[in-house]
Amino acid sequence: MEQPGASSLPDAVRGHWADRWAPAGLRPYLRLARIERPIGWWLLLLPCWWSAALAAVASGQPYPDPLHCFLFLIGAVAMRGAGCTYNDIVDRDLDIRVERTRQRPLPSGQVSLKGALAFLGLQGLVGLLVLLQFNGFAIATGFGSLAVVALYPFMKRFFWMPQIVLGLAFSWGALMGWAAAFGSLSLAPVLLYLASIAWVVGYDTIYALQDIEDDEIAGIKSSARFFGERVKLGVGICYGLALVFMLAAFVQAGAGAATFVGIGLFALHLGRQVARIDRSDGAGALRLFRSNRDAGLILFAAMVADALF
Repeated sequence: MEQPGASSLPDAVRGHWADRWAPAGLRPYLRLARIERPIGWWLLLLPCWWSAALAAVASGQPYPDPLHCFLFLIGAVAMRGAGCTYNDIVDRDLDIRVERTRQRPLPSGQVSLKGALAFLGLQGLVGLLVLLQFNGFAIATGFGSLAVVALYPFMKRFFWMPQIVLGLAFSWGALMGWAAAFGSLSLAPVLLYLASIAWVVGYDTIYALQDIEDDEIAGIKSSARFFGERVKLGVGICYGLALVFMLAAFVQAGAGAATFVGIGLFALHLGRQVARIDRSDGAGALRLFRSNRDAGLILFAAMVADALF
């Protein structure tokens, strides 16, 4: 039997298979990888898929490379899990001071530090095997993300906008799809990368609204605390920058009408999020945060349709 406090965390998907069907001894490790919170790997995956679709549009291919998209899916799940495991190893002393995180596997004692390190190595190996399936330039580009990933957990201790560093890491896929397709980079994927960074800062600011009170007590810095009462304005500026950089990327890549219809729908979705932000509603903030998966999929579908037609 699992020990007390080993149940799902407050922001986990209720009734997820990892909590219902996985062997009891494996469940803490799955929680360490945030398997029961799939929104994380979706948000890591979407810039990869956008980039692959943008490459298809630019090259005149009828669709993004299916193998590349599948590899990005496996890599996103593995590397998001590895990143979360690493983050929890670094933050294990902070997590015990925050209500939403104190029942995570490491601070609650469900997983030992040695076990977490071994699990981190296993997930990293899966990510490496995926990365090695691409061309040499894409492999080198992928390795370039590791420095940013390693830096992120420390930023919340002294930098008021750690979400920017998270954006640098979570948006790396915006470069990878293009690099995998062309074996090089150009202005279009760099602009898409900048757009994704701004998007990440926006949606993670919404996510951080859940922890404002505990973060103040623990001395953890976040963009939600930085924006304060002007959080709607702050998120709106981030989303606005994301749209501007996206438009520039799509023009640079020679995108067609379907992509621009998609970005219009994407913009409406982001605007709806901003309008519904309520600093006092943590549950609502989580719902808005999770809705970014749908926003990203709408944009990806439009780009695929553009390539096809």
